[in-house]
Amino acid sequence: MLNALEVFTTVSVGVMVGVEFSVAFVMKRIFDALPEDSGQLGRSHGGRMLGAVMPVWYISSLVLVAIWAIAGWHRPGTGLVVTAAALLILSVIMSLLLLVPINNRGKTWTPENRPEDWKEQSNRWDRWHYVRVAVIIAAFTLLVAALT
Repeated sequence: MLNALEVFTTVSVGVMVGVEFSVAFVMKRIFDALPEDSGQLGRSHGGRMLGAVMPVWYISSLVLVAIWAIAGWHRPGTGLVVTAAALLILSVIMSLLLLVPINNRGKTWTPENRPEDWKEQSNRWDRWHYVRVAVIIAAFTLLVAALT
C-alpha cells in the first residue's frame, strides 16, 4: 500500500511540475508571440483556468507527501520526503504571497481595462513563477530520490 502511495504521489507531483514548467517555458513564449492583444487575453484566460485548478493540485500534492512521510517514517529516504514537503510548503507560501495577488488582478484584464503597467506585473509574475518552478522541481527530485 505504501509503495502505491509513493508512486501515485510522485506521479502527481511530477505532472504538476510538467504543467508549471510548460507554463513557464512554453506557454509564455506562445503568448508573447501572439499578435496584438491576443497574448494578454491568453494569459488572462490561463490565469482563470489554472488559477482554479492549481491550488487544489498544490495542496493535494502536499497532503500526499505528508501522508507518505508519516506512513513511511521508519523507512530510508524519509528525510528526503520531509524536505520535499518543506519545499512544497514553500511553493504554497510563495504562491499565496507573491503569485496569486498578481494572478487575481491579471485574470480580469482585458485590452480595455488593463493597467498601464500590466506588462511589468506580468513579468514580475513570470520571475516569481520561475523560482516556484525551481522549488517544485527540487521537491520532485527529492521524491524520486526517496523511491530509490
